[in-house]
Amino acid sequence: MAGVPKPSPTDALQQSKRGVEEPPFIKWTLITIALLFCFVFLLLPLINVFAQALAKGLAYYWESLTNADAWASIRLTLLVSAVSVPLNVGFGLAAAWAIAKFEFRGKSLLITLIDLPFSVSPVVAGLMFVVLFGLQGFLGPWLDAHDIKIIFAVPGIILATVFITFPFVARELIPVMQATGTEQEQAALTLGANGLQTFWYVTLPSVKWGLLYGIILCNARAMGEFGAVSVVSGHITGQTETMPLRVEKLYNEYNAAAAFAVASVLALLALLTLGLKTWMEWRQAHEFAKAQLIPEPIGNHFREVSAKSA
Repeated sequence: MAGVPKPSPTDALQQSKRGVEEPPFIKWTLITIALLFCFVFLLLPLINVFAQALAKGLAYYWESLTNADAWASIRLTLLVSAVSVPLNVGFGLAAAWAIAKFEFRGKSLLITLIDLPFSVSPVVAGLMFVVLFGLQGFLGPWLDAHDIKIIFAVPGIILATVFITFPFVARELIPVMQATGTEQEQAALTLGANGLQTFWYVTLPSVKWGLLYGIILCNARAMGEFGAVSVVSGHITGQTETMPLRVEKLYNEYNAAAAFAVASVLALLALLTLGLKTWMEWRQAHEFAKAQLIPEPIGNHFREVSAKSA
């Protein structure tokens, strides 16, 4: 076998690269398909929303947004988000901390329950609240006797929104907390910090980007939720109508320009969410790259070098 030449490392590297390289034609075909898909299914509908919203002029557009019913739907949407997002932040932090930092019985069940809203239809979720809190439901007679209104009222909308959106913060925090481990918390406790100090000064700063990312996703879903809210709201104009419900009602009344005007507000909020998400990803990458620079002593001075080169 001495006459068989052995492949050099350069030949092996070229062969390994050849396995993942594609001809330029295939590369640009895939890129074109991806861009065309994004344009047809994302950008074109977004452009159409603003074009239809402004079809009758700026005056009609502004009037559609400032009338009492539209303004009530905007206020209610912001109120529901302002209540449901902090509740989900508290739950997400507690659940992620328990799952990532401790071992206990029922841990797998808790993770499964957190994912439950992802597998249950929003309409079914809304019906669950109707069966539970409705007048003919399990708690309905007691609530009616005490004059407490949940279904077809703002509390029902908030409960449905909290149920639909509560996995977002927890699901963003769990992998981040698992990746950071428990060494920093243990060191803080060894140095005399109590549990609250450890959480505030050690745990929370290490997961801040994951937390903010989860808050943005949770807020975006809360403002755009339709199915569960539609079931529990009762569609009472000016009282239990959120922006998505207002869009549906205006469109069913053949008032397309006003419907698209309200929809444009939701689209602007979605674009703002996307911008915040992009900025956060850039900041996170920037901080990560900055963290790769470690000080290297040279005499009495330090200079920063890359951790990879160190």
